Amino acid sequence: MPYKLDRSAFSMSSHNASEPAIKYWKTKSLEERLSAAFYLNSVAFNFNLSDPPRLDRHSFSMRKNKS
Repeated sequence: MPYKLDRSAFSMSSHNASEPAIKYWKTKSLEERLSAAFYLNSVAFNFNLSDPPRLDRHSFSMRKNKS
């Protein structure tokens, strides 16, 4: 993956100060933005990009809607 998270490069800022970042990401395609978001999720939740966690289907249930 070409992305590497540099934790020292980020800080909280106002909307006006973050405008260059917004402009940068708007120049990227949807696929590139989703890829970067998926990478950031993998860093935040500590999972391997090639082996993402599976959905635990025991946490959800399905019921027929009575009409």
